[in-house]
Amino acid sequence: MYSPHFPHSPDTPRTDRSPRPAAALIAGAVGTALSVVLLALVAARWSPLMTLDRTVADALHRHAVTDPGLVRVNRVLTDWVWDPWTMRALVAAAVVALWWRGARLLALWVAAASLLGSLLQQGLKALIGRERPRWPDPVDTAHYAAFPSGHAMTAVVSCGLLLWLLRLHGTGPALWGGAVAVAVLSATGVAATRLYLGVHWLSDVVGGALLGVAVVAFTAAGYRWNLARRTSAAAPGA
Repeated sequence: MYSPHFPHSPDTPRTDRSPRPAAALIAGAVGTALSVVLLALVAARWSPLMTLDRTVADALHRHAVTDPGLVRVNRVLTDWVWDPWTMRALVAAAVVALWWRGARLLALWVAAASLLGSLLQQGLKALIGRERPRWPDPVDTAHYAAFPSGHAMTAVVSCGLLLWLLRLHGTGPALWGGAVAVAVLSATGVAATRLYLGVHWLSDVVGGALLGVAVVAFTAAGYRWNLARRTSAAAPGA
């Protein structure tokens, strides 16, 4: 049940089962630390990581050039089903629904988190400037720098925010289990398509996923802290 210190409102659902702020902060800190380490290794072009990236990329590309049918499937998945704009549209629909129901503080936090994820990934791409894999016989193309993967990060941020909202509103076990399965499939699936199509290195998609986890975790913790502060300030005698 939701903390008795927070009076019920559209922004404070009674059935909140979301992670406690301390757990969310730990998850955010771990995701941030790991992504920073990975970023540093990528920027330094650490030889073992570069070798791993190249080995995975070469193996997948060798298979991709021999299977145009599977390439087409992957392109449909990455360009339509798991495209970043598809993911953002789902979050936007949730924001509109929250706003319409009166949960406007929560809607603003979700919108801000999605925007932050987009700005962070583009900023890091510009900062690191990592080149994408290059092939004499490419099966797909992509724009902007490679690290972190925007597709992977957007999928994790979007799916993570939607899962957080479901948990916040105490969704039942059947719906929750199905939602988690879809989210995991989406996050891993989009990473796999980017690798198979030869437009990202393995460390790009891992870095994007870690940053996505950090954004969602810090959003959940920050929202709870902000809500508690606002409630305390509005209490009689405060």
